[in-house]
Amino acid sequence: MNVTEAVASRRSIRAYTDEKVPLDVLTRVLDKARMAPSGCNFQPWEATVLTGEPLKALQARLLPAERQDPIEYSYSEPQKSERYLPRLQELGAQMYGAMGIARDDKESRNRFVEANKVSFGAPVLMLIYMERLHAAPQWSDVGMWLQTIMLLLREEGLDSCPQEWMSDFGRLIKDHIGVSDETHILFCGLAIGYGDRSDPVNQFERTRTPLEDQVRFAGF
Repeated sequence: MNVTEAVASRRSIRAYTDEKVPLDVLTRVLDKARMAPSGCNFQPWEATVLTGEPLKALQARLLPAERQDPIEYSYSEPQKSERYLPRLQELGAQMYGAMGIARDDKESRNRFVEANKVSFGAPVLMLIYMERLHAAPQWSDVGMWLQTIMLLLREEGLDSCPQEWMSDFGRLIKDHIGVSDETHILFCGLAIGYGDRSDPVNQFERTRTPLEDQVRFAGF
């Protein structure tokens, strides 16, 4: 698989098979991803990778848990903008429509949202965190590292789903994996596994804003 194919086939997968992910594959991917770009070579990313019983133990704590207050950080501010809100609404319509969940079916929608707590059935969960001293440039570095990982996973035939939603339970998660809440912030989870590509939630058409609405060229 070349880079173009990996980019085109990567999507946030929300239904997985029960096939186990080999440790050597994950180690290979994460070792390669160390070469992701990093301003000043700070490499601010840190992570814990769970599967099997350790993952089930975390999920057992997450399932009855309520979102923390205050939150780790806000990941939904753009929805207050008339420019960005329609993009969120379009995604919701496509995703829930693919699953046959009506707009007014709040029970089914809430049940699907709560599936975040078990990472949609993925057999592996990587939890990503960083020291609180890091600022916006380092958050960008973590994002580039994650994209590198997700593309390398595709090269290995694996799928993933980045879960900023996990940050709503950041303190609980950090307590579970032995990371200090005082010194670190939980950025997100990354569900990893072999996606069930036959599931409707993994098949709906994804839309992106046209290039000309986002990028300007000059001097060519």
